Amino acid sequence: MASPRFEISDGTLPGLKIIQRWILEDHRGSFSRLFCSEIFKEAGFPHPVSQINHTHTRRQGTLRGLHFQHPPHAEIKVVTCLRGEVYDVAVDLRKDSPTFLSWQGVVLSETNHTSLVIPQGFAHGFQALTDDCEMLYLHSEPHHPEAEGGLHAEDPGLNIVWPRRIGEISDRDQAWAFLPAHFPGITL
Repeated sequence: MASPRFEISDGTLPGLKIIQRWILEDHRGSFSRLFCSEIFKEAGFPHPVSQINHTHTRRQGTLRGLHFQHPPHAEIKVVTCLRGEVYDVAVDLRKDSPTFLSWQGVVLSETNHTSLVIPQGFAHGFQALTDDCEMLYLHSEPHHPEAEGGLHAEDPGLNIVWPRRIGEISDRDQAWAFLPAHFPGITL
């Protein structure tokens, strides 16, 4: 039997990586590897996994995010959709980046076997495109409430084009302010 493999490609924003998992299938079902430290190091996740989170989103249109952690607790995330389909968005907040405040959206689903590696200095969020979505997050840093930050998902300065009308959103995510005119960005 062949070994499960990964294909790594660059996102449109520097440091953002898309990982395609190869699936092995036979008469019994399928097998895929979700994480391999050697491959993920090559994809920009050189740290040990500090925290693993799992989310379940009940209704399509629901939006979660856009979240990040300020330095010194800035984190790298690997996000994978285990069930359903989501539109996953990463926003570059790095102060001196040539793509500062640019974003990229990628469809992640249980059938396309794709993960996104989101570097430090990025905000992250997603919108459920189907009911009953499950997401798995690998984090390079544990959650530090005092370091958490967020962006309003409908900030006109970001102009993110969400594929569905935004349905449910948490009070916390709805309360994030729009970016000020001279947002300084994050210095890593």
